[in-house]
Amino acid sequence: MQPMEGLYLLATAGLVVAGLTMVALALRAYQETERRAMIHLSIGFALIVAAAIATSVSAFVTDFTGTRSLLTVNSGLTGVGFSFVVYSLITYR
Repeated sequence: MQPMEGLYLLATAGLVVAGLTMVALALRAYQETERRAMIHLSIGFALIVAAAIATSVSAFVTDFTGTRSLLTVNSGLTGVGFSFVVYSLITYR
């Protein structure tokens, strides 16, 4: 493994840990407050984490070929995830 690939895995692992922490915190907040916005928030962060994991796995499986399609899928899932995050902020009362 090249140093850049290791750095990529490390950055992805950091994003996954932070994202899953946000999912857990949002779910706990939902249990305490029963605000639906917290469910949307957890879905958003789960999609962002899924995008990071799927992109990393696909990149290593395909030996980093087809980067345009990898980045397109990553951007799409991340965009949908952030849309849920924004929606949760708009609907929170």
